[in-house]
Amino acid sequence: MKNIVKATITAFLIVGPVSAVFADTSGTFVGASEHITTGGVSITKNADGTSTVTFDANFSLDGAPDPHVGFGKDGIFADGANLGELKQITGTQSYIVPAGIDISDFNELYIWCLEFAVPLGVAKLG
Repeated sequence: MKNIVKATITAFLIVGPVSAVFADTSGTFVGASEHITTGGVSITKNADGTSTVTFDANFSLDGAPDPHVGFGKDGIFADGANLGELKQITGTQSYIVPAGIDISDFNELYIWCLEFAVPLGVAKLG
């Protein structure tokens, strides 16, 4: 005769806002393509599945046409991970990374010139 095992499964549902935000990674910009890019960047994962890229107050780019912010890996800018135009060439600023972009797929953050398809600055993430 077979033994029948009855099991009770208890599930817990947490109701209410979740405010946990944790630092995923950070890096420091280094200039590229004869441009001067400095400052730090941090990336935090938000409870809603998005992430936030934040440049510190020391961020600076010497200027260039059409600079954008986006992710890349091993020296290659990923077109599908472009976060949009750089908001300003100096100072603190933030960019929301859509939930569909998995930041763990990348190891670099770029300031990228779309017009000439060259990097202006790169921060190794780690």
